[in-house]
Amino acid sequence: MYKVFVNDSPIIITSSSKTSNNFLTYPYKDVVIEDLIEKLRNKKIKGINLITNDLENDWKSFLTNTEVIPAAGGLVLNTNNNVLFIFRNGVWDLPKGWIDKGETTENAAIREVEEECGIFNLKLIKPLVTTYHIYFHKGVKLKQTYWFLMSSDYQKSLIPQTEEGITQVAFKNEEEIKEIFKNTYENIKIVYDTYKEQSFY
Repeated sequence: MYKVFVNDSPIIITSSSKTSNNFLTYPYKDVVIEDLIEKLRNKKIKGINLITNDLENDWKSFLTNTEVIPAAGGLVLNTNNNVLFIFRNGVWDLPKGWIDKGETTENAAIREVEEECGIFNLKLIKPLVTTYHIYFHKGVKLKQTYWFLMSSDYQKSLIPQTEEGITQVAFKNEEEIKEIFKNTYENIKIVYDTYKEQSFY
């Protein structure tokens, strides 16, 4: 299954005919992707399920409708297992950014977290999940973000990268994260939920 967000509304491309939501459901081959993206952009629909018999091929087909922008980021834990969040442009987020040419996803994730948060001593633990969202800047772009679980014992003050619109950087506990989820992106919830699910194993 692939889940791509447009304004936090999902396009769910799946090989399963069983859905756990109330979105409209269509065969992948029966929709025009450009029209679908515009409807989500203009909030004419809240989400859609696209059923496919060939998930990987139809996913490749879907990607031809956009320019794919690779990015990487991190869910960072401190010594108390609190999670590092940034407050960017009025929304809580996790640190992430574009992958430079020739850069590995792992190195990009560490670099972006360091730059956006002013944190160091990062230790990469494992890959978590890859998320997808569509944005509009000189055409239709799909940001494909590779997320990694990290840890750090850095004790000094954190410095937000204000030139990137970041005004706060802070580690948050579980109760504080419940409040953050009232003002964050759906993909960030997916990253956090993936971390919590994997931490039980």
